Amino acid sequence: MVILMCALATGLSFLDRQVLSISILKIKRELSINDTGYGIINTSFLVGYAIMFTLGGILIDRFGSRKGLAFSVALWSAATFMHGLADNLYEFALLRFILGVGEGGAFPGVIKAVVEWVPRKNRALANGLAIGGSAFGAVIAPPLTVALMDSVGWRGVFFVVGGAGIIWTLIWLSFPKVKPGNSGTNKESRNNRTDMPPLRNQLLNLLKSKEAGIFILIRFLLDPIIYFYMFWIPKFLNETRGVSLEIIGNLFWIPYLALGVSNIFGGFVSDIVLKKTGDLNFSRKTVMGFAALLTAAAIFVRYADSVGVIILLLSLAFFAHGLWITNYITSIGDIFGKNSSSSVVGLSGTAGALSSLIVNPFMGVIICRFSYNPLWIYAGVMYSVAFIIFTSAIPSIKSIHN
Repeated sequence: MVILMCALATGLSFLDRQVLSISILKIKRELSINDTGYGIINTSFLVGYAIMFTLGGILIDRFGSRKGLAFSVALWSAATFMHGLADNLYEFALLRFILGVGEGGAFPGVIKAVVEWVPRKNRALANGLAIGGSAFGAVIAPPLTVALMDSVGWRGVFFVVGGAGIIWTLIWLSFPKVKPGNSGTNKESRNNRTDMPPLRNQLLNLLKSKEAGIFILIRFLLDPIIYFYMFWIPKFLNETRGVSLEIIGNLFWIPYLALGVSNIFGGFVSDIVLKKTGDLNFSRKTVMGFAALLTAAAIFVRYADSVGVIILLLSLAFFAHGLWITNYITSIGDIFGKNSSSSVVGLSGTAGALSSLIVNPFMGVIICRFSYNPLWIYAGVMYSVAFIIFTSAIPSIKSIHN
């Protein structure tokens, strides 16, 4: 039930993000928000996300996943609900910032829950299930948004999805505070509060760690790609291939379904290989290496005119990302253990958000002055570059912390 709730939480996080990328096509016309304004709105989200990813990860390592996830989901759900009351660019930017602050605690929180509740031999699959919810949230976002806009308008869309997050929070807080069979306070929760070094020392120690630095660098290089997919693909299909809003709503869920399936499949395969070989390093890196090669499918999107071929290529790229990110995050848990995993996930997530914050405005400039082509090439090449960096700098995945 804990892992299911984690999957629902990450599903809600991506649902709430994606709703705007679909509804913006109507919001822009009604409120006269241009592409520059849309870029500012997305940037506001990334600023809040970048700030809270690290802070949220460190705090969740200290206070546990129960309190951390409850606060995060409640905050971003309230912000999502308030989107339905926004009337101009600045209100959207402010609410998007608050949304980013809330969602910054989502992935550190669910990774912390997995480390707290799941043994290492099953941890990759548990991570795949937990983070795979994000993809399924994105799967239902396009058709759900289009359907709700037809029935309750774009404002009503935000009321519905924001309310769902509040309900999730109430259910999550009704769960027991400790594992079944434990009495009193969970040992891991006690460790979160009493055995952790001072906040400043913990942060400095992680920043000095070569392993943490590599995970941070990888997210810095790769996160702009997934934000490009989330923020710009609907516009790419609409503006360069003439695909209507209705068709986007009917088809854009398919790549995210591939992502959700691969999150789970990547974890399942990695755990199976680990159980058969006993080689942690081989089990994680084999899946990541295959994923890196498969992401090259993104390069060929620029040559495709058929919407069916484009969706197929995007599905391959999303499938590859799911394989990659599940084993990337599981490797963080393998190396840093229960006391620091959430913090490293947070630091790396902040690096990715900062990178995207820097790159996102330039995406608009590149698209306006040139085309989408340079972005497709970057998306198809950088995973292989990141894998080479990862395997060279961390030749063996092994625990360095309890």
